[in-house]
Amino acid sequence: MAALSVVSPIGFLLLLLLQVCTWYTAVSEFSVKGPTQPVRVLLGADASLPCQLVPEQNAAHMHILWYRNQPSQVVLMYKNRQEQGGEQMLEYRGRTELVGTSIDKGDASLLIQQVRSSDDGQYQCQFKDGSQSGEVTVQLQVIGLGSNPQVHMTGPTESGIRVLCSSGGWFPKPSVQWMTKAGAKLETFSESHTEDKDGLFQVESSVIVTDSSLNNVTCSIQNPLSSQKRASAIFLPEPFFPRMCPWKAATLGIVPVLLFFLSGVSFVGWRKHQAKEGAIKKRQTEFAEREKMKKEKEEALQKRGKLKEEYDRRKALYDADWKKALIYPDWRKEHFTCVSLTVNREAKDADKKGTLEPALNNKQDDSNLITLNQEAITSGRFYWEVDVQNTEEWTLGVYEEPIKRRGETEASEKTFRILERKGDKYRVLAYCLKDISHEECAEVQVCPQKIVVFLDYEDKDISFYNMTDGNHIYSFTKVTFKGQLSPYFKLRSTDLSKNAK
Repeated sequence: MAALSVVSPIGFLLLLLLQVCTWYTAVSEFSVKGPTQPVRVLLGADASLPCQLVPEQNAAHMHILWYRNQPSQVVLMYKNRQEQGGEQMLEYRGRTELVGTSIDKGDASLLIQQVRSSDDGQYQCQFKDGSQSGEVTVQLQVIGLGSNPQVHMTGPTESGIRVLCSSGGWFPKPSVQWMTKAGAKLETFSESHTEDKDGLFQVESSVIVTDSSLNNVTCSIQNPLSSQKRASAIFLPEPFFPRMCPWKAATLGIVPVLLFFLSGVSFVGWRKHQAKEGAIKKRQTEFAEREKMKKEKEEALQKRGKLKEEYDRRKALYDADWKKALIYPDWRKEHFTCVSLTVNREAKDADKKGTLEPALNNKQDDSNLITLNQEAITSGRFYWEVDVQNTEEWTLGVYEEPIKRRGETEASEKTFRILERKGDKYRVLAYCLKDISHEECAEVQVCPQKIVVFLDYEDKDISFYNMTDGNHIYSFTKVTFKGQLSPYFKLRSTDLSKNAK
């Protein structure tokens, strides 16, 4: 009895799941599409090499690689959602970028700026997404059109007149064709090609004209890729052709004279042509320079505009929350009041409002050099600046003097919060005459010439800034103020073995 094949519900679900997984794998696979024909670009122009994922999908997370003969010859690498320049060949740095309409749609077209002869050849466009990858080959053909041919006679031969044609700046190697005025082709006598340091070809070709009735011949040079031509013609006077007659000797005597004359005419024509070409090149160079200067000026204006926009944006952000920032002391000043000061003893007063220039004197004692031209600070926000240039030892900061209470006969101790320098070392201190409550080294990157002190009584903050480089040095934060505050400055470092004055 034949057994019946019965599919259980579990088996049916497994089969269905297998089909769904197979369908999903097929959908997630991709291929890479490029142009079916070579991309042809004139020498010095920009080339765009198309490359597209099929089916269309987002490639921003993929690894995209453009390379020449092998993956190590990197033309452009896109990885981690940005272009990577570390492994790029030197000859392509600054000349390539992705110019697809949208990488979100799988377009990874490559732009090569100012194409050179060395750019000619095959390029590989490769996409990688995990274990999947695909690539396509794109052919770039560079077309270089050389100069107009220079044609002149080089002298008579036994059978006719030898004419030479030369031109340079071609890529790839061009072909030369000699023709009569009627359009008939002439057989080339000799032809040579030389390559210059830029990979461009110089061609020289000659023909011997034996028919004296052919008083006009044309040298035509053609690019093999684009079929574009450049041509020049030359007139050949009949007397220049050798004659087999009794008067041959006389003719041979006349020919050099005529040849010399014609050479002179040809030379004059060549000089005029050279002068014309030079004038054209000069105008082109001047135009290119003007365009370059115009472009640079526009780019500079755009850059300056972007910098101003960024400056305004940062300033707006800073003004909105300046208390949290430890940068831009010049902006911070907008929220503080500049105090009026008087400088004591050997220091000289610069402007009597917020800026001090102490005079260095070896006889200077430890006395405070600053006097406020107002009552001591018990509220508000203030700042002042001190010039410390050419001074290798100083102490700068704030001292707090408790407010005398009714019935007190002696003043309580002063509390100092200061930044000091001694030689190349900087430190911050918080102390009274009895003990030090806080001490640590301060990091100063650039030797300061001027220091600004910001005092915020309400926020209980004392901050020091190096105005030489604009950097923040140190801040006393969350300080408990119990009395009145005054600026403090002396031309000595702190010695707690003595009484601070």
